[in-house]
Amino acid sequence: MASLAHFKVPAVENEPNLHYLPGSAERKAVDAAIAEYRKAGTLEVPCFVGGKEVKTGKLTPQKNPGNYAEDVATAHQADEETVKLAMETALGAKREWEDMPWNDRAAIFLKAADLISGKYRAKIVAATMLGQGKNYWQAEIDAAAELIDFLRFGVKYAEEVYSIQPPKNSKGIWNRVEYRPLDGFVLAITPFNFTAIAGNLPAAPAMLGNVVLWKPSPLAILSNYLVLEILHEAGLPKNVIQFIPGPPEMICNTCFQHPDFAGLHFTGSTSVFKHLWKEIAQNIDTLKSYPRIVGETGGKNFHLIHPSADIQAAVLQSIRAGFEYQGQKCSALSRAYVPESVWPEFKNRLQAECKKITLGNQEESHFMGPVISKQSYDKITSMIEKAKKAGGELIAGGGSDMSTGFMIEPTVVLTKEPKSITMVEEIFGPVITVYVYPDSEFEETCKLIDETTSYALTGAVFAQDRAALVKASALLRSSAGNFYINDKCTGAVVGQQPFGGARGSGTNDKAGGIYLTSRFMNPRSIKENFIHPETFLYPSNAQ
Repeated sequence: MASLAHFKVPAVENEPNLHYLPGSAERKAVDAAIAEYRKAGTLEVPCFVGGKEVKTGKLTPQKNPGNYAEDVATAHQADEETVKLAMETALGAKREWEDMPWNDRAAIFLKAADLISGKYRAKIVAATMLGQGKNYWQAEIDAAAELIDFLRFGVKYAEEVYSIQPPKNSKGIWNRVEYRPLDGFVLAITPFNFTAIAGNLPAAPAMLGNVVLWKPSPLAILSNYLVLEILHEAGLPKNVIQFIPGPPEMICNTCFQHPDFAGLHFTGSTSVFKHLWKEIAQNIDTLKSYPRIVGETGGKNFHLIHPSADIQAAVLQSIRAGFEYQGQKCSALSRAYVPESVWPEFKNRLQAECKKITLGNQEESHFMGPVISKQSYDKITSMIEKAKKAGGELIAGGGSDMSTGFMIEPTVVLTKEPKSITMVEEIFGPVITVYVYPDSEFEETCKLIDETTSYALTGAVFAQDRAALVKASALLRSSAGNFYINDKCTGAVVGQQPFGGARGSGTNDKAGGIYLTSRFMNPRSIKENFIHPETFLYPSNAQ
């Protein structure tokens, strides 16, 4: 086989965002893609196993959350036989895939990024809007820009890790490290709320030579299957990623009992992740290796306002952090701490800005749209009622309507109890709870934030006083894996702010950074000796 000298992948930059102004070319393209989806009718999505479509006949619909009478897709549910076939065919493809030269593997994912950037941009944005309830901007920054960034930067990070070699060689010795994939297959379990995350969870291990079983969320089938089709068009061999919608408990149990289960890549709830970890542990004696468990889970994210803060900026950033995509981001603002001295101004500005928020169908120019499902709608509205019964005061929103879609108003709860239910439990909806603290207790409030929940995902501090920022940063060091100064607690950008939290928020392996890459590699150190000894004795053995 011919060999290439060492090469560099093309320079990568963050994908520029399109803005979807009314009448713009990009908005017309997405509207046309939405119309094309509707004209085609409900998409029947198969499992994709063994390099071909598999239809089990057991179908589950994916609804448009803004108009739940519309089914945007219906997915064939994998059964146990299909999952077992997926594992065996993935393992059968493993050696050929990991032996493919790195430049050829890299080219597949770089091409996929370019396909999303151009040919498929409008279609993937449209699929994310229709199926996951995102407006134009939220779908653009997710399904287009972030997914493109994950693919391009993922290739770049892999190149950087592959280039890390031992810095020293003794005389007559050549030391080197090769980076193999894991010994088995990876199971990727993906969420509904980000098409980019759904694409990255199987793609990140796959680009490193791993074979993957992908269990998508039933609430994101339309966009997720399109991601798979784009990867195939980019040249990904058909058996590298097996697409298996279906019952999560059966899929997980079947995979975890297989001796070649080698890794879990997960984004979802904390309770589910803990359960999966326990299930894996129970099967540890069956497994050939210790599986890599990578998970990003929940958050109970905070904004801490200092008396010196720019109040208008803090208010606007809080609205964006709490109410963009209806608060259905693991990084979304959930609790805000405001000092007594600025609370009247903060409250007035917050109420005034909340009144400007429009709520409606995601295909219109609204800031907010529907929450994802009836289950989510019921949970969020019940949490609002529990907050009211516990003495919380609604100072904005609180209303809801599900006559055609799952609509919940942007809601702000004022509590006098810093550990009330909506300050402690994750809601995953458009609800911010505010606690007003005495100005003199800024340091104590930092400690309160740190001990209120078991989560440690994102948080932000707003202050002009630099000493206050230094103090807060130190006291809140362990309370957020992504910490923001005078900026909202959402919106991490691949290549700029690697994302993830610790404690109850996950394994903090930082998607969008180089750290994640090494989790799906299996290094082998190689020592080659060019000089052979003439005797087994060492100098110290001389008589």
